[in-house]
Amino acid sequence: MKIALFTLGCRTNQAESARIEQILNAAGHQTVDSAADAEICIINTCSVTAKADYQSRQLISRALKTNAEVFVTGCYAELNSALLKDKKSTINVVNNKDKYRIINLISPNISPNTLSISRSERHRPVIKVQDGCDNECSYCIIPRARGKSSSIEPQEVLEEVNRYVSDGFQEIVLSGIHLGMYGRDLKPACNLSNLLEVLLLKSKIGRIRLSSIEINEISDDLLDMIGEGRVCRHLHIPLQSGDDTILKLMNRQYSAADYMTSAERIMKRHDNMALGTDVMVGFPGETDSLFENTVNLIDMIDFSYLHVFPYSCRPGTSAASMRFQVPAPVKRMRVKRMREIGHAKKIAFLNKNIGLDHQIIVENIGENVTSGTTSNYIKVLLPRNNIQKAGRLVRIRITGIENENARAIPITCSEPLDK
Repeated sequence: MKIALFTLGCRTNQAESARIEQILNAAGHQTVDSAADAEICIINTCSVTAKADYQSRQLISRALKTNAEVFVTGCYAELNSALLKDKKSTINVVNNKDKYRIINLISPNISPNTLSISRSERHRPVIKVQDGCDNECSYCIIPRARGKSSSIEPQEVLEEVNRYVSDGFQEIVLSGIHLGMYGRDLKPACNLSNLLEVLLLKSKIGRIRLSSIEINEISDDLLDMIGEGRVCRHLHIPLQSGDDTILKLMNRQYSAADYMTSAERIMKRHDNMALGTDVMVGFPGETDSLFENTVNLIDMIDFSYLHVFPYSCRPGTSAASMRFQVPAPVKRMRVKRMREIGHAKKIAFLNKNIGLDHQIIVENIGENVTSGTTSNYIKVLLPRNNIQKAGRLVRIRITGIENENARAIPITCSEPLDK
């Protein structure tokens, strides 16, 4: 059958969709780009913001206008199951914990261990190692959609990593809804550092990248792993706000001083490390002076990039009923200013790397330009020269800046990946 698969949202969603696609491909199904060309359409939705809800509804509506059989899963589907079924009784709604059941609804009795590499994998596969969240941030609906934290056994993760290694992949991303909680629910209990140790000892994967992790979950053991060399020198650590009043209203589990102290500890251990963060502006009760506290904290930390977004009211969360909601025009002004700060931080980080050597895995080859990403998360553009295949390991030297990317020249190449 021809199957169209659309994914919104986080890396965990991406990892789940990739696995569904792998197994269906192995069963002989063909993935297509358009729902109009498909016999089956799978939509893996997101509900992290109002915009994500809207995008999910759009994809579902478009799919319903085709002749494809429609399967809807993900967080929006989890939270709006009755609404979707009322909209059209033929929609197949599959909740998050049973997401992989879609595979057997399409191909009964297929083995989940028979995989082929999906088109969506490209050159940095995402592996889900943890799901759910035990925190109750006041603005977030995801714990309701994903449930309590649960982890994948280290051996199962290792087997998936080794499958990618055997297919020639050089880098994987470990993802989770709350990655730093990895292993606490397992018996015997373990942690993210333990998992990394297993992967480093028992696989030949060239690079392991971590997705988002909380500031109070960065242990010395984890920093030791990053120093080993095969774990990417890149941490994405959400800040959300640099003001203690707002952090308490958000029900975040740290103070601004805690974040500052830990960030300094990380950067002291690993110079030239990419440190990225999420910043939410316009949370209820955020006055101009409280916003300035966030600006001042960010000014003091050597972030390499910022992901900035306005607070989005989520029905069903405690923040939705808070007083002193910030007007939309004020949110827009604060987003604009924070993104300007983020741009300056990124340019400063790129400038710091001019003249330095890095290794990239080639991701895209254009007519004249090749691109890839360094361990410390710099997007690099370099002349194509004799690079013929994506997936090669290339030693490069950064020579300048082009927009928010680095320009570079190749130094040496490894053998091409056979994919």
